[in-house]
Amino acid sequence: MREFLTVNRVANKIRQLRETYSGTFLLVEGSSDKVFYERFVDKLACHLEITAGKPSSKQCAIEILAILETSNFQGILAIVDADFDHLQNTPVKNPNLLRTDTHDLETMLINSLAFDKVIALFGSEDKIIKFGRDLRSALLESCMSVGYLVWVSQSDGLNLKFDGIEFSKFVDSQTLKINELKLITEVINKSQAYSLTNEDIQKRLTNKKSSSHDPWQVCRGHDLVEILSIGLRKAIGSNTAIDVKPNSDESKNTLEGILLLAYEEIYFYETQLYSEIRLWETNNPPFKVLRNNV
Repeated sequence: MREFLTVNRVANKIRQLRETYSGTFLLVEGSSDKVFYERFVDKLACHLEITAGKPSSKQCAIEILAILETSNFQGILAIVDADFDHLQNTPVKNPNLLRTDTHDLETMLINSLAFDKVIALFGSEDKIIKFGRDLRSALLESCMSVGYLVWVSQSDGLNLKFDGIEFSKFVDSQTLKINELKLITEVINKSQAYSLTNEDIQKRLTNKKSSSHDPWQVCRGHDLVEILSIGLRKAIGSNTAIDVKPNSDESKNTLEGILLLAYEEIYFYETQLYSEIRLWETNNPPFKVLRNNV
C-alpha cells in the first residue's frame, strides 16, 4: 500500500510540475544517482526526480513511468540499474526506460578510470606491488559469490537480507578472497533464515554459476566498494576504517562519494548509456536531457 502511495505521489507531483515546466523529466533511483546525472544534464531543459521507495526504487521508477505514459505524458525518461537484467536477457520494451551498462551505477564508476584515481589516492604502492594481482580483477573475483547469492535469493524467492552484513566476517583482509561458507552463514544469520542450510545454499550457488557470466553484471557495486574498503585498510593500503568508509546516506566523504567525484565527463561519453540517451533525444524532440557540451 505504501509503495502504491509513493508511486502515485511522485506521478502526481510530475503532472503538477508539467503545468509550468515544459522540459524533460528524468526519473532516477536514488540520491547518489541524482548527484551523478546532475553533472551531465542540461538543468534548464531536464528535471531530475528521485523515485526511492519499496519494494525497490527501480520498480517504483518503472511504475511511475507506466502511470504517466498511460495518460500520454510526453518528455518522460527513466534510468535504472540493470541489476541482473542483462544476464537474464530481460528485454526492455519501453523506449523511455534505459538501464546502466553494468549491474548498477557503482559498478560503472569502478569500471572507469575513477577507480584508478581512488587507488592512487588511498593505496600504498609497495603494498599493491606485493599484492601482485590486478585490483579490479581481484575485487570482481571476490565479489562474485556475493552477487550470485543475491541473484539466487531473488530468483528462488528466498528473501535473504544483505543490508548490514559484515564483510569482515567472510573477507580475508590480506588476500581479499571470500570464504563462501562464512558468507552463507552470515547472510542466513542476518536473515534469520534458519530453515535454510549451508549445503542447500551452496548447491543453489553452484547451479547458478557459469563461466560465461560477465562479472560486471553479477557483482553489485556496493559490495565491491565494501571489499575495496577492507583492502585499503590492510592488503593494498594502511588507511583507517573512517578514512575509507564504504558508503553512507549522511556523508559524501565515503569511497562511493569519492568515486562519484573522481568520475569525469569523458568516461561517460564512452558508455552505451550515453549513446542511448542521445538516441532518446533524437527520437523525442524537442525534449533534451544532456548538455550540448556533454
